[in-house]
Amino acid sequence: MTYPRPPFSPQQQPMPGYTAAMHPAPDHGERTYRGSGKLDGKRAVITGGDSGIGRAVAIAFAREGADVLIAYLNENDDAYETKKWVEEAGRKAVLMAGDIQDPKHCRELIDKAVAELGGIDILVNNAAHQESFQDIGDITDEEWELTFRVNIHAMFYLTKAAVPHMKPGSAIINTASINSDTPNPTLLAYATTKGAIQNFTAGLAQLLAEKDIRANAVAPGPIWTPLIPSTMTSEAVENFGKQVPMKRPGQPAELATAYVMLADPLSSYVSGTTIAVTGGKPLL
Repeated sequence: MTYPRPPFSPQQQPMPGYTAAMHPAPDHGERTYRGSGKLDGKRAVITGGDSGIGRAVAIAFAREGADVLIAYLNENDDAYETKKWVEEAGRKAVLMAGDIQDPKHCRELIDKAVAELGGIDILVNNAAHQESFQDIGDITDEEWELTFRVNIHAMFYLTKAAVPHMKPGSAIINTASINSDTPNPTLLAYATTKGAIQNFTAGLAQLLAEKDIRANAVAPGPIWTPLIPSTMTSEAVENFGKQVPMKRPGQPAELATAYVMLADPLSSYVSGTTIAVTGGKPLL
């Protein structure tokens, strides 16, 4: 498969960003992912499931046999597009919009998954907020707190609510980042939360081991999602992905297999780890 390389056309969007406005269009595996029944009968919750990495994971999970609850903020068009692909795979898709900053919403999201899907076997904590700043003085208190509430506090709320409904063999997969280990200084708040996610995952895996619930993380490098044109300068978007050895951004579809592997019951001895999907840049 040949994927586009920068330079891309300069482009910016308002947050949270929308797939249809991106050029080139991201690949979520719509035409390429082939399932083989790895997740037959499983029930998954995916936050940020409307677009980007979340959409690719939803498509892959559905084609592997899982029903999916797609949680998202307010991007209805993107969410319905993801729902369409899940249903075309013959699986159930439940949509739930709302702000995961709110612990009450997080609990309601888990309750809806239990009611609509009949339980939860896989929780994918994927939704994230980021914004770029050149100077620490430009980061407001509100921006710092927002980033933590979305990226790490919500992960705690959702996990805490989901675990009582998860049977032995269930899996929690958190989206960390290359910024967990090599923080981008212009993404200070975001990178700090991603480091916290990696530690949260490592501790959680130990805490849940006796329940036979696994916890792992995926650390993406530069991935071509709506988060990029909605949070970065036009110049940064134009050159996005050049910094890694492969000299291009990854596509959401290129991460899906990592999430499938971590969700697969055959990965029963894999817990507390982080899988890097970074275009050749090592996490050390």
